[in-house]
Amino acid sequence: MTSQTKIRTGKGEGEAVGIALLGFGTVGAEVFRLLGENADAFAHRIGGPAEIRGVAVQNKNKLRPGVPKDLLTDDAKALVMRDDIDLVVEVIGGIDFPRELVLAALNAGKSVVTANKALVAAHADELAEAADNAGVDLYFEAAVAAAIPVVGMLRRSLAGDQIQRISGIVNGTTNFILDAMESTGASYADALAEATRLGYAEADPTADVEGHDAASKAAILASLGFHTRVTFDDVYCEGISNITAEDISAAQQAGYSIKLLAICERLRDAEGNESVNARVHPTLVPKEHPLASVSKSYNAIFVEAEAAGSLMFYGNGAGGNPTASAVLGDVVGASRNIVHGGRAPGENTYANLPIADFGQVYTRYHIDMEVVDRTGVLSAISALFAKHNVSLRTVRQEDGDGIARLIVVTHTALEHEMQGIVEELGQLDDVKAVHSVIRLDGGQL
Repeated sequence: MTSQTKIRTGKGEGEAVGIALLGFGTVGAEVFRLLGENADAFAHRIGGPAEIRGVAVQNKNKLRPGVPKDLLTDDAKALVMRDDIDLVVEVIGGIDFPRELVLAALNAGKSVVTANKALVAAHADELAEAADNAGVDLYFEAAVAAAIPVVGMLRRSLAGDQIQRISGIVNGTTNFILDAMESTGASYADALAEATRLGYAEADPTADVEGHDAASKAAILASLGFHTRVTFDDVYCEGISNITAEDISAAQQAGYSIKLLAICERLRDAEGNESVNARVHPTLVPKEHPLASVSKSYNAIFVEAEAAGSLMFYGNGAGGNPTASAVLGDVVGASRNIVHGGRAPGENTYANLPIADFGQVYTRYHIDMEVVDRTGVLSAISALFAKHNVSLRTVRQEDGDGIARLIVVTHTALEHEMQGIVEELGQLDDVKAVHSVIRLDGGQL
């Protein structure tokens, strides 16, 4: 990433900041409402009025109570390029069209606030370079965990520390589903249906339940935490759609909760060489860990830093009001710089660490299988693990009528060794079925 090459001169105390609002969905409507209702307070915080001078929508003829019709436009590009616009707030979603608009704004010397995690995860380098070249700000606090101030924490509060690890629950939909399955015994399908009914899940929940949303956020967190460009495609991603009520029950019996975690960590090999890994997958979390108690649609992010130690950030990670809160915090920061001059800290990928292959990450597994209930089966299975240099931490067997349920928990080993074991288990005659393979986090959890 390029260094910050320009510093903007401020408009001056008392001068107004002209804002273009791109998108008027749940978040955009809340931003508009709160900025209008608290106009005096925002003017004091900024040093001048913050004025929404245009709202880009798909259908400008749709009735939007409280929004003057002359503010509405269906030409977002023209709005962005107007001379009276100083700051562009993008809350459209998607990647291609928002990318075009945000780049146009930055290249025209206008600061940008975006809540668009997919855009930032895919094109952060390009956007940051455009912001640097123009000497303007690019803010995206709302792109990760809504009102939880984790982006600002990584960019500013922990800028003098070395982050070792970031792990957390960054998708409220999947946490609601898993929490409902644990607390009520519901199936995945029933919990998803309830999440949809209550508005926690979209009509098409794929981005959430398959981990894509969390992977975009993991890419952003890893990039900020390790000063290394990590994109969505660098993140190993596995969702929760295969988690069953039986998996939840087995985890509870063993003292764990199942959570969809985003895990980003700094790795060191035997020679001291560093790399970065980011991944998203269902994870067994010990009941005594703070992340295990995060319920409903809440988010929580656990940060481990060299000097600061362990820190946890918890709160509402989605929804119109929390996301609007994060957007407006960025609006205040960007507007202050427009009025008074200067720039906020930007991304810095100076470390440029290599991205570790997921197969080289150390993990632990919880494997639930059905085996023939006869003498020697456990010995054969143990020998298979030993062949791959993986030792077993615990083994639990539940006898049945000729078939036994066998649950093993491994010690830490390389992911590619674990994958090899699972493949070979499926080839053993005495293993009738491998019901689930769920990772236990190999770090501090």
